[in-house]
Amino acid sequence: MPKPKKNHPPRHLSPEARRCWREIVSEYGISDPGGFRILENGLPQYDRAEQIRKTIDEQGLTIVDRFGIQKANPLLAAERDACAGQLAALKALNLDLEPLRDGPGRSPGR
Repeated sequence: MPKPKKNHPPRHLSPEARRCWREIVSEYGISDPGGFRILENGLPQYDRAEQIRKTIDEQGLTIVDRFGIQKANPLLAAERDACAGQLAALKALNLDLEPLRDGPGRSPGR
């Protein structure tokens, strides 16, 4: 698999995931192959969670099994796992989420 270039997300990602890729790479200056690999593995999880969420919206949070018993939709676990994979990848990037400040002192509103 060829290495992605800066700001060029893999084509298999959805348009939304590609936009996220470009934003993360641009805002945090990601340029190393390891960072690209983490994004390459984490953003498909975003796409998967979105696909699953749409199916859950259609089917509902609960389903009726073959015995007529209502139970939780099994896709809820798949959605949870996809979200966890996405969050783990973002965590692995070790991004600094603290906003940049122009000068010393406390942030506004504190």
